[in-house]
Amino acid sequence: MERVIEISSREFREKQKAYLDLADSGAQIILKRGRKQAYKLTPVDDDSDFVITPELEKRLEEGRREYREGKAISCKTKEELHRFLDSL
Repeated sequence: MERVIEISSREFREKQKAYLDLADSGAQIILKRGRKQAYKLTPVDDDSDFVITPELEKRLEEGRREYREGKAISCKTKEELHRFLDSL
């Protein structure tokens, strides 16, 4: 049976490598964000159906453009990053 592990976003930030390794080994990692949102951490490999569609490529380019224009949020320290992620 597949192992299911539920963690908070804070737990994930603190032990990212360990949870990524668990996902690589087949564990199902559920990342909880607040009380109403959850995400499944899934490895992407050569056999995955992950494809960059034209729509995704357009969104990626838009993000790159916004970054070049200085419209991105920049965190210079781990603490700044944690404050930003906690604010989401």
